[in-house]
Amino acid sequence: MAALRGDILPVLRRVLAENAREYAGLYVAAILCLLAVAGATAFIPWVMRPLIDDVFYNERYELIPWICGAIAGVFVVRGAATYGQAVILATIGNNLVARYQRRIFDHLMKLGLDFYTEQRSGRLAAQINENVLGVRDMLSMTLKSIAGDAVLLVALVAAMVALDPMLSLIALLIGPPLIFAVNRIMRRLRSVARQAVEVNARLVGAMQEATQGIAVVKAFTMEEQLAQRMAGLIAQAENRANKIARVSERVTPISETLAGFAIAGVIAYAAYRSSADGTPPGSVFAFITALLLAYDPARKLARVQVNLEKSLVNARMIYELLDIEPRQRDRDGAHPLSVPRGEVRFQDVSFSYGADVPVLRDVSFRAEAGKTTALVGGSGAGKSTVVALVQRFYDLSSGAILIDGHDIAHVTKASLRAHIAYVSQHPYLFEGTVRDNIRYGRPDATDAEIEEAARLAHAEEFIRQMPMGYDTPVGENGVTLSGGQRQRLSIARAIVRNAPILLLDEATSALDTESEARVQDALETVMKDRTTIVIAHRLSTVVKADHIVVLEAGRVIEEGTHASLMKSKAGAYARFHRLQGEPRAKQGGNAA
Repeated sequence: MAALRGDILPVLRRVLAENAREYAGLYVAAILCLLAVAGATAFIPWVMRPLIDDVFYNERYELIPWICGAIAGVFVVRGAATYGQAVILATIGNNLVARYQRRIFDHLMKLGLDFYTEQRSGRLAAQINENVLGVRDMLSMTLKSIAGDAVLLVALVAAMVALDPMLSLIALLIGPPLIFAVNRIMRRLRSVARQAVEVNARLVGAMQEATQGIAVVKAFTMEEQLAQRMAGLIAQAENRANKIARVSERVTPISETLAGFAIAGVIAYAAYRSSADGTPPGSVFAFITALLLAYDPARKLARVQVNLEKSLVNARMIYELLDIEPRQRDRDGAHPLSVPRGEVRFQDVSFSYGADVPVLRDVSFRAEAGKTTALVGGSGAGKSTVVALVQRFYDLSSGAILIDGHDIAHVTKASLRAHIAYVSQHPYLFEGTVRDNIRYGRPDATDAEIEEAARLAHAEEFIRQMPMGYDTPVGENGVTLSGGQRQRLSIARAIVRNAPILLLDEATSALDTESEARVQDALETVMKDRTTIVIAHRLSTVVKADHIVVLEAGRVIEEGTHASLMKSKAGAYARFHRLQGEPRAKQGGNAA
């Protein structure tokens, strides 16, 4: 039991410290029910002795109504108390699951993007769902074991000792070898249980990813490859589950064998003593009744450490997640950001995602308030990183980013991001209706403001044609909508946010010509009078930007307007423009 105290108790103490006060009343009620079950069960052996000795041996049949009434009463109490404790523990367990799910989600929302770049979302979700149940099971099993099985076993052992100390000694000889066997099994189970949780998380995560990417699976005829990979994961999960069953169920034959020898020894000694001195059978029958009733809680207690070990693995993994400290916090003394104009300035900014892998090197430029600044450069130049740093998804290695003269490192992240609207290259829609997805831009937006934003984003026409209009569910990530429609909903979300700073991550690069034209019209609306920083892969989207910043290998190599940058025929911007056939340059189209 030392292993039980050393491994389980610290986690159990933490779970109780965090939750016991909340459920104190319910725990007391559950304990009273469990004590009632234990007391009623322990009373049964005491009825057996008068039943055998007085009724059947001495033929005092007038006692039958009293004895039958006592037995019926015992089972009524047991039934009501068992029902009560089951309902109470289920209520506590279900609330615990909901409590930890909320707590974990709130914690996940506090973690930075660096955490999610290291985790597979499907696997993380599956692992959380499985591990939360471990906390619930851990508390339920502990309460049942201590207030139920342990109390019942103590009461029945006390009855056995009171009825016959010598027979009790014979019966209790199975204790030491059973405890030794359980400790050995528990140590083996610990590593197997953690492996099972991880394999199951991989399996569920892989299934989730395959269903989310079903279009790619079909397009590349990946069904057979994924089926083989999934079969391997399923086989691993099956093997782990079988191994857990083989290890954990070893307790059963061991406890059954030891119990069989103990009961056989008791019966043999009782029979010898009865034949030797003519002792009435009532005490022996009462003792055997107590012994048989004690076997069930003893068996459960023998298994409880094994079952707790499996729940302990889940609980530990939950706390490993909850104990992850966000790497990026608001600094001490951080103040809310006020943005009267919206000027964004980079001053000698350097940044790297990992050690010795610089992404930006001494980047300096200014995005004027109310004007459009375009970021141009090849893949890996650092454009997306610039947009991420403006939102302070990561902290800088050196330098500073200023908004209206305020260093964003010294303001609260929430206030910073409240002044920024973001439209990504790959718009993401969430569970809910069209109206819900637009309202995510600003939770207090009215229905009228949402519909006005949809109109300005040129989304109203297709929304009105949907079965339930604004109340139509969008499906998983807007699967029922076209790319252009999803993008226009994303733009409507940005419009309703009404933020002074707008970040565009090449919002039209993946669209067809017609969709691009509609989205460009919507973007011109949302960009008006806002400080806009736009990432451009196609130069046609930035030929009339107020300012263009050319990035290469994480450095600013050119700045200026389209006209000034085109004057340098040997410049990087002019070279990019020639490679793309000078689209729209002669037309002078504004598509930023």
